[in-house]
Amino acid sequence: MSVMNARRSLPRSPLRRQFRHPRHHRIRAVAGTGVLALAALSLSACGEDSAAQDGKVNVVASFYPMEFLVEEIGGKHVSVTELTEPGVEPHDLELSPKQVGQLGEAELVVYLKGLQPAVDKAVEQSDVEHVAEATSFTTLEKHGTSEHGEEEHAHGEGEHDEHGHDEHEEGHDHGAGEEEGHEGHDHSVEGGKDPHVWLDPSRYAKVAEGVGKELAKADPDHEATYEKNTAALVKRLTALDTEFEDGLRDRKSDTFITTHAAFGYLADRYSLHEEGISGIDPESGSVSGAHMKQLHRIAKEDDVSTIFFESNASDRTAATLADDLGLKTAVLSPVESVKDPAEEDYFSVMKQNLQALRTALGAE
Repeated sequence: MSVMNARRSLPRSPLRRQFRHPRHHRIRAVAGTGVLALAALSLSACGEDSAAQDGKVNVVASFYPMEFLVEEIGGKHVSVTELTEPGVEPHDLELSPKQVGQLGEAELVVYLKGLQPAVDKAVEQSDVEHVAEATSFTTLEKHGTSEHGEEEHAHGEGEHDEHGHDEHEEGHDHGAGEEEGHEGHDHSVEGGKDPHVWLDPSRYAKVAEGVGKELAKADPDHEATYEKNTAALVKRLTALDTEFEDGLRDRKSDTFITTHAAFGYLADRYSLHEEGISGIDPESGSVSGAHMKQLHRIAKEDDVSTIFFESNASDRTAATLADDLGLKTAVLSPVESVKDPAEEDYFSVMKQNLQALRTALGAE
């Protein structure tokens, strides 16, 4: 089932705005149960929603990786509202009152706890019967560093352990990038763990299975269809996992450097080594001179050829480091959103990532 299915039935709010800079200009729309009740009443007053009229299950998905699963599994039987606009950074999503109301009216909410605090709060305040929370379907690991700069990189099963980075100067942070005293959000989930599970196709498949089961509970009349679609999606994810494994097998280097340390699970899965200019939080503040010096050393010792940045973020920091070292820059997408869902989807973007990694790591 393609992501070019019939899109959302519910109207998008004209009040929704995404602000990343500066933080103090953001106005959080989720203010409390009063707002939730008001928004829900306002939606109810408009009459029966279109999803109920056409018999589809009304599903709210927090951001693209969750929406993709619902549409692939639910197909024509679901009407999906995505809370995060295509191409928008999801970490700092703020909800309008209307979006809060849409969430409260949903028959199923699919989200990833800890990634978007506004969504977490709205779910807690709602009385939605069916909820699929992504982190409950797979295991989580710590990647990057704590807010105090202490190394917390958890070596996943099969991760490359032969690197000699223990010999690097004291303070070498995997995925660090915050100045001491920086006051920013922590975009890790509970316990400081990395939320970017969808970048490992095998973990994403586990989430898909969980979403399929919750969707069947919300709509038991189409349980057989959801089971069939879930199995088909898991099969495609398993094939993608094999494609990554085969495509990265004969590489010259294991290390890649990114501006946003979102690829810890991918690195664990395929025995790679990620170094982040910033940490798991893409807005973790200015990068210290000491950390840039460490990245210089790592790039030279590990034959790094490319500094990766995100397509929807500035490449200034990546370009500066690349210019200093005489390296190339390229895009590596965390697939937190897609700019045009009609033209690309999770699989196409992940295959672009694979090709970018193959080129950077000398696997072709």
